[in-house]
Amino acid sequence: MTAPASVRTGPIRYATAERFARPRPVAAQDARPSSGEICPQLPSRLDAVMGPPLDSHPQGEDCLNLSVTTPARDSRARPVMVWFHGGGFSSGAGIRDWYDGGALAAQGDVVVVAVNYRLGALGYLCLDGVSEGNLGLYDQLEALRWVSTHIAAYGGDPGNVTVFGQSAGALSIRLLMEMEEARGLFHRAILQSAPLPMTARPRPEALALGRTFTGFLADDPRTAPLPAILEAQRETAVEHRRRTGSTMEPPFNPVEYSGPAHSPGPSFEENVRGLDVMYGWNADDMTAFPGEGDDTQELTRRTYEEPLGRLGARLVRAGARVHTYHLDWRPAGSPFGATHCVELPLLLGTRDAWRGSPMLGDTAWEDVETIGATLRTAWTGFARTGSPGTVLAPLHCARGPEA
Repeated sequence: MTAPASVRTGPIRYATAERFARPRPVAAQDARPSSGEICPQLPSRLDAVMGPPLDSHPQGEDCLNLSVTTPARDSRARPVMVWFHGGGFSSGAGIRDWYDGGALAAQGDVVVVAVNYRLGALGYLCLDGVSEGNLGLYDQLEALRWVSTHIAAYGGDPGNVTVFGQSAGALSIRLLMEMEEARGLFHRAILQSAPLPMTARPRPEALALGRTFTGFLADDPRTAPLPAILEAQRETAVEHRRRTGSTMEPPFNPVEYSGPAHSPGPSFEENVRGLDVMYGWNADDMTAFPGEGDDTQELTRRTYEEPLGRLGARLVRAGARVHTYHLDWRPAGSPFGATHCVELPLLLGTRDAWRGSPMLGDTAWEDVETIGATLRTAWTGFARTGSPGTVLAPLHCARGPEA
C-alpha cells in the first residue's frame, strides 16, 4: 500500500540574529515572510562525492530558517525528528532539497523538521571582542525551542523529539548533550558518522585561527561585506590545511566550553541520563577525504568506530539507552563505496535532488528507495520507541556497548 503523501512547509523563520550575536526568537507579532535565505557559504569540499546541490537559494544573513514536513496538521501528536545537516560547519542548509523529509514522514508517520544554522566564520568565529564562538550551536538550540513551542500545530508531539544529524550535524548533537539549556528539548538522538576527534577546538587554538582570519580581512569583521568574509574564510581554510596537513578538519568549528557557566562534565552526565541514543558510521566513511591516508578502512576505524564506541560506553555509564548501527551499502558503479554521506539519499531528499550524485554511481533510484525503506523504518522506529527494531542488510544494528 502506498504511504500517504506528506506536506512540506517552509521556509519558516525561527529566529533572527545580528552578525556575531546570539539568536533571538521571532517575536509573536512578527508576521514577515521568511527570507528563504541560507547562510553565505563557499562550494562544499564534498561536491566531488555528493555532487553540487541542484536547487538554488539566496544567500544572506537572515538565514535562520527551517522547513516542516508532516503527514497532516492535526492533533495526532506524532514523533518529531529534527535534522541538523553536515558540511564541516562551513556548507549546507536544512532547507535544501537534499533534506526533504517527505519519504521519512510518510513512511513513519512522523513530523520532520530540517534546520538552517550559521556556518563558517559567521557561525563559529572565536575572537575576543567580536564573537564568542558556537553561534551556530546556539542557532540549533533556538530551533529546538521553536519546535517545543510550535510543533503541535503541525501534528507533532513536543514531548517526543528526536534530533538526528550527520557529520557536523552529529557533532552538534554531541555538544547539545552538554548544554544545560538544551535539557528536555529532545528525548532521543541519532548521530550519523560523527568524527568525534574534531568535535570542538580548545579556545586558545580557536582564538589563534580567529586572528588568522582577521589577518586576511581589510575591514572590521563586524562590518566587512559578505564576499570579503567568504574570501577570508577560504584563505583561512588554505592556511589551516597547510599547517595541519588535514583535508578533513575545518578551520571553523565549535569551541570547547570553559568557565563556570559552561561546565561540560556534570551537565553531560545529567543531560543524557534516560536518553535514547543511536550512533553509527558507514564502512568506507573516509574515502570521501582523499589526502588523509591510503588505508581508508583503518582511518574509518580510528576516526569513527573507536571514538563512537568510547562515547557509547560513557553514555551507558551515565544511564542512557544506546543502540549502534553500521552501514555497508556500496552502490553499484560508485568509486567511493559505503562513503561519508551515502546514507543521506536513503533517508532524505528525492530522485530529482540526488540526480547525478557521484556517490550513487549508476544505481537505479528504485534500488535506492528499496534500501532506503530499511533505513527509514529503523530511524522512525527509533524515534517512536527508542529501538530501531529488526533490520535487514546492508544496515546492521545492535544494542550499545557495555559501560
